[in-house]
Amino acid sequence: MAKQTSAPAVPGSFLPDLGSPRSLVGAWAQLSVVQYFAAEAAVIEAWAAPQPYDRRTGFISDLGAVNCAVYDGRDVCSPLHLLMNASFVVQGLGLLLGALLLGSAMLCIAARPGVRILQDTAYLKGRSGAIGARILTGAAGAGTVIVGLVPEDYGSPWHFAGALMYFIGGAFALLLLGFLWLPHTRMSWFLLACGTVCFAALIAGAVTRMELPEPGTLERLMAYPLTIGFSAAGLLIATRVRRVRRIAASAAAWDRKERM
Repeated sequence: MAKQTSAPAVPGSFLPDLGSPRSLVGAWAQLSVVQYFAAEAAVIEAWAAPQPYDRRTGFISDLGAVNCAVYDGRDVCSPLHLLMNASFVVQGLGLLLGALLLGSAMLCIAARPGVRILQDTAYLKGRSGAIGARILTGAAGAGTVIVGLVPEDYGSPWHFAGALMYFIGGAFALLLLGFLWLPHTRMSWFLLACGTVCFAALIAGAVTRMELPEPGTLERLMAYPLTIGFSAAGLLIATRVRRVRRIAASAAAWDRKERM
C-alpha cells in the first residue's frame, strides 16, 4: 500500500467512498464493543458468592454462569448473568456488523480522507489483507455471540469453542489491521500492541492450561486488548468518516447557496 497517494487522478486509481451511512454505522458498531467494560463492572458489583469476585483469579465466563454452584473449585454466583451474557452478544454483533459494513478499500487506508488508491499489485495485497481482517473480525464476533448464548455452566463444548474463536480471530484481526494501517495512522502501533499482547497471553494460556495462581489476569490479557483495540479502531474510522461527511455537507450547502 506504499503507492497510495492523494495526488490528482491517474488511470487505474480511485477514491474510496468514506462518507456513506454504511461506513458510519459499521464504525459505530465496532466502537460499541467498549460497552463490555461497563457491563462487567456492574455484574461484578452484584456478585453473590461467599467470596468476593476477584479479576485476578476469577474467569470472565463465571460472570455469565446461570446457576449458583461450584465450578472447578470456584464458588460462582452471578445474579446479573443475563446482563453479562447480553453484553457478550452485543459485543459480538458489533464486531459482525463492523466486519460486514466496513469496506475492504476503506480498511486498506484506515479511512484516511483524500487518499487515492492505485489498483496495482500493492493494492491487491492490501485488499487481501483487509478481507482477511474482516473475516477474522467476523469470526471473533461470532465466537463471543456463542459465549453469550451458551454460558459455561451449560456444559457445552461450544462455549470453549466460541471463546477460542474470539481470542484467536480477534488477535490476528488486530495484527492484520495494524500492519495495513502502518502508512496511514499511528494508531497502527497501538493495534499491533493489542494483538501481540492477546496472542502472547493466548500462548501462555495454552502452555499452562490456565493452571496458574492468577488465571483471571491471564484471561483478561487475552480479552481486554481485543475490546480496547477494536473500539479504538472503530473510533478512528468513525472520526474520519464524520469528518468526510461534514466536509461533503458543507460543500453541498455552499453549492446550493451559490445557485440561489
